[in-house]
Amino acid sequence: MATRDVKLLGTWSCPYVNRVQLALKLKSIEYKFIEDNPYNRSDILVKNNPVLKKIPVLIHGNKSVCESLVIVQYIDDAWPIGPSLLPSDAYDRALARFWATYTDDNWYPLIKMLRQAEGKEEKEAIIAKLTQGLIVLEDAFVICGKGKDYFGGENIGYIDIVLGSSLAWLRVTEIVVGVQLLDHTRTPGLAKWAERVISNDVFKDVLPETKKLLELHEKIQAFIKSST
Repeated sequence: MATRDVKLLGTWSCPYVNRVQLALKLKSIEYKFIEDNPYNRSDILVKNNPVLKKIPVLIHGNKSVCESLVIVQYIDDAWPIGPSLLPSDAYDRALARFWATYTDDNWYPLIKMLRQAEGKEEKEAIIAKLTQGLIVLEDAFVICGKGKDYFGGENIGYIDIVLGSSLAWLRVTEIVVGVQLLDHTRTPGLAKWAERVISNDVFKDVLPETKKLLELHEKIQAFIKSST
């Protein structure tokens, strides 16, 4: 696939963009990355995502695909050659979609909320929810992974991409707040899974460095304080 045929609009620090990059890399699809500031929407972003005007956007030829979960599924369908990202079994595919949606709707937003929380009680309440969510995801790992290394079994799959794309910001949040959310005591399977994912060459190439994300977090916090 020629690079000019596939373009990705996004920014390096966005986990939703990172998961699309992971899917493309796992499928060995060449693409052109177009850095796009989500706070200063470009003409190309508005043109290709006129409804939501959000990143990421995948441009395949003259077609645009929006929303990261949809994009990853599209990549799996459009390029059947290479490793499958979603399971072949219909029920397993449904489970993968369910847990991906659970991650996006019920768990990942809490990470950002925790970084921005100020009061002790507020932080403790969010930490409790995050911890409970990780316990739920630990059970999901047992069910979906079926005793293998990844949610996708022996190979990285859809849930691994969706949840794995959050690990960089999860680590930053742990440092900022001074708490360990993912550990071997409460969620041993998930903790070992995270170690495997982080050490995987594909993830190492895509996920942002902790230092760079910490610097970005500090800039964001400084901007928020200066605006209030």
